[in-house]
Amino acid sequence: MRPGEICGLLAERDRLAVFAAVVLGSSSPAAVAAHTGLSARDTHRALRRLERGGLIRTVDGELVAHEAAFQEAVREYGGKAPDGQRAEAGRDDWADLDPDRAKAAVLRVFVRDGRLTQIPAARGKRRIVLEHIAANFEPGVRYPEREVNAVLRAWHPDHAALRRYLVDEGLMSREKGIYWRSGGPVEV
Repeated sequence: MRPGEICGLLAERDRLAVFAAVVLGSSSPAAVAAHTGLSARDTHRALRRLERGGLIRTVDGELVAHEAAFQEAVREYGGKAPDGQRAEAGRDDWADLDPDRAKAAVLRVFVRDGRLTQIPAARGKRRIVLEHIAANFEPGVRYPEREVNAVLRAWHPDHAALRRYLVDEGLMSREKGIYWRSGGPVEV
């Protein structure tokens, strides 16, 4: 799991509260709802999204937080160059953000610490960045605009512009406030 995916999952206040409740020992949806003060509907919605994202699992009928996801993300992406060497202190341009070297070079310019430093003006570079961001959305899953905004806000303060660009580039589609991924490369 990428650090940006974890941030996207926890960027929504309800999901963060639900995850925290499970970490602190709430092992059923009812216990989570009681601990967080959320409605049963909001609790189930947050739990479903966190389970899809891999941060919460059900083991023997009880909710369990997959806290190791953070360690795995740090091990996989934090502090190591693609060749396994430690990155130079203060530099994050070592990250292998894409297998394609040309795309990785563009991403290294615009992505720092899991956030977009600016939205590229050049369409080609913007497309590369948008494809990278679109990977945070699972193909076939429908997202309400609020969830899309939470994920995009974790990337850049102007989440509305990112959302518009994703739709304009055909990477996401929308209808009546519901969004789904409709383009871009898919990891298999």
